[in-house]
Amino acid sequence: MIRQLALELAPRTALGREDFLVAPANAKAVAWIDRWPDWPASALVVAGPEGSGKSHLVQVYAARTGARVLPAQSLAALDLPELVRSPALAIEDADRMAPERPLLHLLNLAAETGIRVLITARAAPARWSVGLPDLRSRLLALPVATIDPPDDALLAAVLAKLFADRQLRVGAEALAYLAGRIERSFQAAAEAVARADARALSSKRNLSIALLREVIAEMGGEP
Repeated sequence: MIRQLALELAPRTALGREDFLVAPANAKAVAWIDRWPDWPASALVVAGPEGSGKSHLVQVYAARTGARVLPAQSLAALDLPELVRSPALAIEDADRMAPERPLLHLLNLAAETGIRVLITARAAPARWSVGLPDLRSRLLALPVATIDPPDDALLAAVLAKLFADRQLRVGAEALAYLAGRIERSFQAAAEAVARADARALSSKRNLSIALLREVIAEMGGEP
């Protein structure tokens, strides 16, 4: 369905997941993944808002590198020297109460052993609340790839995929209408599709612009 939209977006297959769509919003982050292991530091931070595709990109990275994927909160309970025997690592949500000393120890071990660590967060490290000066210094020295809000083409493609996942058909005109009126975020796209699906089911109506207009109003937007 995405290809039928004739959008100039290249699909990238994630391990066992949907295709990852490359667009200007995430192209820089994807380029960094493509450069692996040729990074200027032992770790890379990918920062982007909730629902921007960070976890999906981690799966692309894991498929490419064989990386072990871990939530940051789990580091305190793990054998860090054993972890760095992996070919690569991915640490998700590092700005959400990650244990500071284990994270610092892991980054030091990664630098010593030469493995690469992909770290995801909602914001760049400069905006994290970090108490350990050594950890803050190390984090600020890392390269950061930012995922920006999606443009119209990417948002429309994401909406098409979300509708297709629910086995719902929606025309290109209706997709463009919806993409142009919701917040520019993947989270808003997921909410809009879920609401449209529920409304269409409850009212036994097709996914028309009229129905989508009701969904947008329900979400507080301008129809």
